Amino acid sequence: MPLLHQPLPDVPAYVNAFSAAPLPVLRHTVRAMAALRASGQSIGARHLAGIVLADPLMALRLLSHLECHRAQSQNHDITTIERAVMMLGVEPFFTLFDDLPTVEDALAEHPRALVGVLKVIGRARKVADYARDFAVLRRDLDVQEITVAALLHETTEIVWWIHAPTLSLEIQRRQLDQPGLRSTDAQRAVFGTTAVELQLALIRAWRLPQLLVALLDDREQDNPRVRTIRLAADFSRHLARGWDNPALPDDLGALEALLHMGRDALLARLGAPEEARLRLQSPASAS
Repeated sequence: MPLLHQPLPDVPAYVNAFSAAPLPVLRHTVRAMAALRASGQSIGARHLAGIVLADPLMALRLLSHLECHRAQSQNHDITTIERAVMMLGVEPFFTLFDDLPTVEDALAEHPRALVGVLKVIGRARKVADYARDFAVLRRDLDVQEITVAALLHETTEIVWWIHAPTLSLEIQRRQLDQPGLRSTDAQRAVFGTTAVELQLALIRAWRLPQLLVALLDDREQDNPRVRTIRLAADFSRHLARGWDNPALPDDLGALEALLHMGRDALLARLGAPEEARLRLQSPASAS
């Protein structure tokens, strides 16, 4: 897989470059699927869905494949992983996704970039976990749809680390040197675009179900389902820098409005440590 060392002129150029090679998946995913297949157990869609939901890259591959091979008689989107596995079938799943390339092999000569992408994938899982919890609190009609869309929210950053490790490391360096530098400003300075601007173009090119595309459109903040995912992503990104991140009070205020929940109850739900709860509690509780 050729790596990108210089920025490209525009979003279509990035989409073409990143679509030229199949996406790798985590080595753990390959091993977990192989172990499950060799176990001799009766394998259901739920078993495989659990493995796929731990790897946003595998989720992308599965959903994109189904949408690209959608039958004319299919009149609805497949938007959850368990439904996608059921639609494909267990044995066809194993046959189709046998011997996949791995992220670890792709970045074998870029160990710092491998650490970077694994951190973003870990954050993507946290975004999915938070979004699922927020969707439950909101009594969303399909929590699993929110979970899958949230898992894919960090797609652009993951792809950047895999296909352009040196450029991604440059973003990291700039933000370490300038702690107040916004992610979007660093991304535009290095890539000439932002993750948000590239995201929709990528997932449309990769033929994700239209409902998931709509849920990942950050411009639609009047939609509470979109806002659920966006706030889960913002909170996860800011919390990664610690409970003393100055952006967290704004995140908490937005979550209070979305979830109709008081500050103290929200902090308890989020598992905030005692010191952070005292510092971030509502003014009424502090008085």
